[in-house]
Amino acid sequence: MTERWIEKFRRYKPEPDTLTIWRMGQSGFLLQTQSALICTDLYLSDHPMRTRRSVVRAEELTGLDVIFGSHDHPDHIDRAAWTELLAANPKAAVVVPKSLEDDICAAFALPQERVYGLEDLQTQRPGACTLTGVASAHELLERDAKGEYLCMGAVIELGGFRIYQPGDTCLYEGLASKLRAIGSLDAMLLPINGRDAVRYRNGILGNMTYQEAADFGAALQPGILIPAHYDLFQGNLEDPEKFTDYLAVKYPCQRAWVGAIGDYVILRKGETT
Repeated sequence: MTERWIEKFRRYKPEPDTLTIWRMGQSGFLLQTQSALICTDLYLSDHPMRTRRSVVRAEELTGLDVIFGSHDHPDHIDRAAWTELLAANPKAAVVVPKSLEDDICAAFALPQERVYGLEDLQTQRPGACTLTGVASAHELLERDAKGEYLCMGAVIELGGFRIYQPGDTCLYEGLASKLRAIGSLDAMLLPINGRDAVRYRNGILGNMTYQEAADFGAALQPGILIPAHYDLFQGNLEDPEKFTDYLAVKYPCQRAWVGAIGDYVILRKGETT
């Protein structure tokens, strides 16, 4: 009988001074150290347009310290799954854009002290983790009536590692400067599916192209570049090998990783920067 992913995950134990990054499809990742477990932009719900089902059900995924959602699209804040995810992790902190803080509290009947609203270049410290907000342009830097950004990426710090998770974003002037000001990065999780008129006409907002993501990421010289947002919906796909091939030719010293859904990569202190 084939072992289910959740059984493998529960058996896995991170080594000291390491960060394990699990790829969960689309922009979903698990960030795991010996002392903390964070999920970012998990998309777990079934959908008739998905190219494949999630490897785990929301109610099975326990032990989370932080649940981060970058913006209110269902493949990033999966409200249908969050009910079960929050029930399975009653002590987990929730981090969302400041513009969504009140709505998320009300939608899931969460106490205000459990939900952390993230603003551009401001920091929240839920538990042993630190998240610094970095506004994302999807496709524009949109704000609500209060002037708060609708899409908020984050630089996540845990276990001595620093990871940039933008969710969905295009490039915009000043983005690189913001990240450099926060500090050197051990990993960047960058969307590569791009954008075009056909998708925009059908209501599909775009992201960096794989060339833009490679150029942008390599310029910041992180320990590792990991492509995201390319694999779950027909009509909004990209081939991650184009990303890695482009990197290999243009930036041969830049480390990158592409894994199947449910796979992981291990970062070790001193080996990623």
